[in-house]
Amino acid sequence: MDRGSDMERDEDDSVSEILRDRFRLSAVSIAEDEAKKNGMEISEPIVACISDLAFKYSELLAKDLELFAQHGGRKTVNMEDVILTARRNEHLTTILRSFCDDLKAKEPQHERKRKKSSKKDENADGVVHIPDF
Repeated sequence: MDRGSDMERDEDDSVSEILRDRFRLSAVSIAEDEAKKNGMEISEPIVACISDLAFKYSELLAKDLELFAQHGGRKTVNMEDVILTARRNEHLTTILRSFCDDLKAKEPQHERKRKKSSKKDENADGVVHIPDF
């Protein structure tokens, strides 16, 4: 076995554990705050269950996003991937689309990314450019 890859794997596991713990702490904090806001009490086992479910759901969501981007031939997740993950929840899809439209409207026109033209497009006029030697 390669010691370098074992060390990298251990480091990745450590980072994953830290992220998981921070996520769960945030979920617990949110659950407790919401309970307090609504004048309710929430038991510790229920809070733990909510935080575990939220973490597992976020893992599934991340995997779906990764797969949607791969299917689109991209390495980067975009807003359409996020909207696609909400496809089974009409209300959430509507909210996400509205949010996306608002972001696009606020974005300056000249800063929007343009698609790179391919070599085929550059030579579409039938002219071949030969560099000077």
